[in-house]
Amino acid sequence: MGVRLFSILLLVQPLWLTSVDAYPNGKVTESCGSMMPIHGHAPNTSHCPYTLAVNVTKFSSGDYIQVTISGTTYFEGFLLEARNASNPDSDAVGSFILTNPKTTQLLKCGHTPGSAVSHTSDARQAKIVVIWIAPQNSPDAVEFLVTVVAHYKTFWVKIPSPVVSQSGITPIPPKPTTPSTTIKTSTPSVLPRPFSSVGCGQQKSCLLDPVGCDPEKDPKCFFLSFAPKGQTVVFELSGPSDGYIAFALSHDTWMGDDDVYLCVRDDSLVDVSAAYVKGRSYPKEASENVLTDVAWRLADGVIQCRFRRHVLVPQDPTRFSLDAQYYLFMAYGEAEYGEVHRHDRQPLISSQQSVINGPAKILTGSRSPLLMKFHSVLMLIAWMLAGSTGTFLASYFKPDWPEKTLFGQKIWFQVHRGLMILTVLLTCVAFTLPFVYRGGWSKRAGAHPYLGCTVLALALLQPIMATLRPPPDSSRRWVFNWLHWGAGTVAEIMAVAAMFLGMGQQSVLLPHSGRLVVLAGFLAWVVLLRVLLGLHKKGYIKTPSDTDDQQRILADHSEGSTWDAWFKIVALLAFVIGNSGFLISFIYTISGL
Repeated sequence: MGVRLFSILLLVQPLWLTSVDAYPNGKVTESCGSMMPIHGHAPNTSHCPYTLAVNVTKFSSGDYIQVTISGTTYFEGFLLEARNASNPDSDAVGSFILTNPKTTQLLKCGHTPGSAVSHTSDARQAKIVVIWIAPQNSPDAVEFLVTVVAHYKTFWVKIPSPVVSQSGITPIPPKPTTPSTTIKTSTPSVLPRPFSSVGCGQQKSCLLDPVGCDPEKDPKCFFLSFAPKGQTVVFELSGPSDGYIAFALSHDTWMGDDDVYLCVRDDSLVDVSAAYVKGRSYPKEASENVLTDVAWRLADGVIQCRFRRHVLVPQDPTRFSLDAQYYLFMAYGEAEYGEVHRHDRQPLISSQQSVINGPAKILTGSRSPLLMKFHSVLMLIAWMLAGSTGTFLASYFKPDWPEKTLFGQKIWFQVHRGLMILTVLLTCVAFTLPFVYRGGWSKRAGAHPYLGCTVLALALLQPIMATLRPPPDSSRRWVFNWLHWGAGTVAEIMAVAAMFLGMGQQSVLLPHSGRLVVLAGFLAWVVLLRVLLGLHKKGYIKTPSDTDDQQRILADHSEGSTWDAWFKIVALLAFVIGNSGFLISFIYTISGL
């Protein structure tokens, strides 16, 4: 009959800080022996809200024993094993049967398949029931152990069940409860006052965003400083965030294979740690504590932390030498229970490499990569100015251009064609830049890239249709006219939609509050002028040339034509100047000047 459950470990909620990957899927065989979550944090030693119960006290080989994990609060992950009660550090014994395969799964700990049970996701649970099968060569007494994770940093290791003994064997007396072994960590101090930019470029190197800000006076200032102190370097990091702020040392301007340092808010405390980013994955927290003199401060929505690190850390190969030069990344984002999420905005990246253990200097950086700036600027020039002006001319000014030709074609057509060819060329060049920057398709850009692909396809379709168009007197000419107009109109509409979505991309440096106002203003301006010219074309807006007084028309025909011409000239100039103004404001903002 009975047995006792042994352990559970977990590794739930995958997010930034882990010295080994977190496992929301419960694949935690790496922790079978120690049953210790590899989160880089000490287990909880306070009152445990979870219990591990069995339904028997005696068992025989082949018996089925019900094991139940329950608690007064929810948990996100667990690892359960059965072990020899006389040698709890031995391998897991016996095997389990699941009662709910949707929330639990079997693991192989040691040499026996199904010798452990864990969670299948990080969904919150309050109770788990499984069945343990006693093996033929079962030890005299068995104890079940479980590690339960409430949250990423909150977990209890090796919670024991009552010991169950084989029939005819004297029960092992209960062992006195001893607190779990904790990882010794130095206690960080609280900073007495905010950091200051005083001394930047003289006693310490500084990276500031916005340029020239002072974290002591400006709560919106992102600030990173580092100053050599003998064989160590003192770092200071500050920025407005409710979750975390972080910086990284990188050999290039791409995220991946970087030496990362995080200051993560956890309730009313700040956890300061070192980590390493491999590829574009979540950082893995350092297995050893390499930071000293740690201090932090929380005030007015700003996280600040300071620490000291040796120039060389030979015991940890993922810590970069501070004698070399690196690009600096600075990022911030949300955190939950000490776990960090993806940064809210594009990281601030220094414009040049800097030797960390070198002379003091003031560094500059940008949150918008140069390739993405060019992408945005070229697309805006193509569709806010060149393309919109080309279609505007063809729609409302065709009858007013002289019949003279230029290179064998009417002047209005040559101007229209030139502007539209420029639009297509700019679109093609701009379209390739994000792929060069990302190295492929971006999965986090939402609908923007799909709209961009559609706009490019329609833009390329236009010159193909124009090349195959029938003569003006052909009976099929109307088909081309409608297709040409329809494809152009849809392309313009989708280009505007792509602009709205593109302004929200992390890689484009545009203030959230102003970008929609300016873009909406551009759209309203274009619609207004098109409506005015459309009404004029239909005769609803009359100039002196359109008066019903036929005698006056005959007498003042020249004057009326002049009024009509001036009306259209003013509308065209207003269109070009207005669009140029909106375009310049966007380019100015994107450039970060």
